[in-house]
Amino acid sequence: MKRNKFRLSFLEDEKKHSWLSLLLNSYAIMDEGVSKDIEKSEKAGKKLACRRGCSNCCKTHRDIPIYPIEIVGIYWYVMEKVREPLRSEIKKALIKHKKGESCPFLINKVCSIYQVRPLACRQFNVFGHPCEEGEDPYYTRIHDVLKPSNNYLGKALYETTPFYGVFDTEERIEFINSGRLNGNVKILQNYPWIELARRMG
Repeated sequence: MKRNKFRLSFLEDEKKHSWLSLLLNSYAIMDEGVSKDIEKSEKAGKKLACRRGCSNCCKTHRDIPIYPIEIVGIYWYVMEKVREPLRSEIKKALIKHKKGESCPFLINKVCSIYQVRPLACRQFNVFGHPCEEGEDPYYTRIHDVLKPSNNYLGKALYETTPFYGVFDTEERIEFINSGRLNGNVKILQNYPWIELARRMG
């Protein structure tokens, strides 16, 4: 794929892990698409409410979908890229986390895995005013929630299909459109992250 300004690069790691380029390409496609959608919305008069430090959606959402390749990406990032003291804080949060609670990677109101946050998180943007404490705007004011262009999500998912052993163009499209890929989705808040904590040593 053509490189763009949204593409994260971990050259040495990408040489070691063939799946990593697929994931980073996927995220670049999504980030570029969301950026264009936000720009289009702002030109239409909407004002983006999301800002660094605003972590309401990380706390209120209880069913963030996450694909297997994204789970592998989080394991890699936390184990190989995160340094102290953040590493110990993440480990402590993962140990304490209980199924169904808010995202354990939210540390001090900031996403500790921001570079490899899931596609679902990358898509979720809110316009208008900042969310009230405990508000899920998807239910309270859906008109203020960005509706990303489907073609970007499709392209982003298409990029990851070799991870699941699907390489042929037509098979890759069918794998996505049939729902077989979505059948592999987990819920981030319900995932047993304690396993990651154990591997952190």
